[in-house]
Amino acid sequence: MAREKPEAAAEAEATPERSYREQLDFLNPIAQPLASRKLTRKLYKCIRKASKHKQIRRGVKEVQKFINKGEKGITVLAGDTLPIDVYCHIPIMCEDRSLPYAYVPSKSDLGAAAGSKRPTCVIMIKPHEEYQETYDECLEEVSALPLPL
Repeated sequence: MAREKPEAAAEAEATPERSYREQLDFLNPIAQPLASRKLTRKLYKCIRKASKHKQIRRGVKEVQKFINKGEKGITVLAGDTLPIDVYCHIPIMCEDRSLPYAYVPSKSDLGAAAGSKRPTCVIMIKPHEEYQETYDECLEEVSALPLPL
């Protein structure tokens, strides 16, 4: 019986909890511009590569600090974070400094892409030569997203 539990846990981790469509039901009203399913996958891939090279900033406090310091990168925010007061100032800071940003539907998936078991509501991906091509693709697509009025 003890052997069944780890196997069941492994199966639960392997299967996604909710699909992209189902995650859209839990979005905040401020989650604009929202990344498409394809762009969301690209962003997660870029975050995984960046976390291997220690080129990400994770969490509201850390991202806010480095935006204020003038660091460049793509800011990725989770669209299902509540309360929205926690991070609603980050997009404004990004717009003031002409930094690209986008929302993805799930904070747990965002945290998992960064290699953490804990969900996270905001990540900044810094550019690095090891994954420059992936970063440039993401940067181009995120910059092309229409900003909210």
